[in-house]
Amino acid sequence: MAYDLSNIADRRVILGLSGGVDSAVAAFLLKDAGAAVEALHMTNWEDEDGYCTAAEDLQDARRICAQLDIPLHHVNFAREYRDRVFEYFLAEYRSGRTPNPDVLCNRDIKFGVFRDYAKRLGGELLATGHYARTGIADDTVALLKAADASKDQTYFLHAVSADALAETVFPLGGLHKAEVRRIAKQQGLAVHDKKDSTGICFIGERPFREFLSTYIPAQPGPILTPAGKELGRHHGLMFYTLGQRQGLGIGGRRDAGDEPWYVVGKEIGKNVLIVDQGDSPLLLSDELIASEPSWIGREPNKLDTGLRCKAKIRYRQTDQDCTLRHALDDRLMVRFEQPQRAAAPGQFVVFYQGDRCLGGAVIEALQGHATAAADMPESAIS
Repeated sequence: MAYDLSNIADRRVILGLSGGVDSAVAAFLLKDAGAAVEALHMTNWEDEDGYCTAAEDLQDARRICAQLDIPLHHVNFAREYRDRVFEYFLAEYRSGRTPNPDVLCNRDIKFGVFRDYAKRLGGELLATGHYARTGIADDTVALLKAADASKDQTYFLHAVSADALAETVFPLGGLHKAEVRRIAKQQGLAVHDKKDSTGICFIGERPFREFLSTYIPAQPGPILTPAGKELGRHHGLMFYTLGQRQGLGIGGRRDAGDEPWYVVGKEIGKNVLIVDQGDSPLLLSDELIASEPSWIGREPNKLDTGLRCKAKIRYRQTDQDCTLRHALDDRLMVRFEQPQRAAAPGQFVVFYQGDRCLGGAVIEALQGHATAAADMPESAIS
């Protein structure tokens, strides 16, 4: 059924219990395998406006532990989360980039301060409800894709250290989501039909624009075509990302065709949002520069001459063939065999060889637009 649970009998395992169905089933599987399992629920965000579900999730965690007869600990990491994740989130949006706070939450919170706290509780191993697996490759710990490709979360786990992964169990790594739901229902777990959480935890169901505006003052500006024609006004560059179609407010123009408009660029210094219609070549690039590489274990070989591997520039994207090599200032050059659409600075590019996740890096800049762009304004191709 589950994977990697044959050697945990009688070992003390601290499980990160969110209050959702995934971590609930992980708790059942660990106990069923004979582990001395204890649950640790963490609070990362505190508000009083009703959007955050932290209080409800804590109550669900208590119900799960009561049903399974396992101890529950509760810890508040709201201050650490604001310092290490939320401030980064705001800084990236202020600079016009598109951050992914889930990657930092895993690295610095769940497998950082949370792991340290679990050790203080006497845990030999840490467990979570992530869909991922671990193994050994090249005499070191490896992060491997989950059996359920549609739920695989290695993209978000790529920055977790090898040391942390070596002490982590992923009970759901060999299961499909439908099996997890079935187990939860069979065991009568109170959260068997609880809706999966989506999006960023501190935003919840509230409108994103409303939330971000409370922290960063919006600076409206012009919306221009690549040729420099003004089509309207944007609400603030922080609200838009490359490839975005919805919410531009410029559809149905008499002086343009019926094809939808997309965000194809931002000129931060002039506060300009650049849009184009249809399958704009300005959304395509076959090279990118990435910074702050994070490797699981050792850095891969052949980065000086070019390592052929696969990569994702967003979660749930199919693996893309690429060549990866060193660039200046400890950065990476990634060249794709097929042009990539809407690679967004601030997001992560994550590298794979087969099922093994090698690590990843932050997308800094796009290069090699897939069309001749000599006649385009500089703002549209930067």
